[in-house]
Amino acid sequence: MATQLWLLRHGEAEPHGARNDADRRLTSRGEDQARAAGRALAALDLRFQLTFTSPRVRALDTARLALEALESELVVHDPLGQDFEADEALVLAASGGEDQRTLLVGHNPDFTQVIHDLTGATVELKKGGVAGIRLTGSRRGELMALLRPRELDRLALTPPT
Repeated sequence: MATQLWLLRHGEAEPHGARNDADRRLTSRGEDQARAAGRALAALDLRFQLTFTSPRVRALDTARLALEALESELVVHDPLGQDFEADEALVLAASGGEDQRTLLVGHNPDFTQVIHDLTGATVELKKGGVAGIRLTGSRRGELMALLRPRELDRLALTPPT
């Protein structure tokens, strides 16, 4: 197995202006999206050595809820909060170890830019959506999966193996 980097965009959150941006919370739908993402990744039998999350409340709560179904160490990583870039994503992926999986929980537009920078793909990563990248070189990767919340909901109904 090659090193894999998985990105989970935070679930649906309160509207802008509801409170300070860093403190915006998940809506009940966003909480459901986070739990479904975790159950779906577990149903796919994906194991993560490390999970890094943005310190922003909506991402941190998404990570905590998703990890209810996954066994992984959770690390708050401040750079995931804003202006996160592909170089930093590669550093975090490497910290999980060679031939391992690392999960990042954060925000757009950073995640779509990281996906583009590593794979060349132009994607729309929905709130509560997941992307998986197989890292094949020093700065190159292959987009393995792009899952929308509705697809994650269906996968979440599959019992883990």
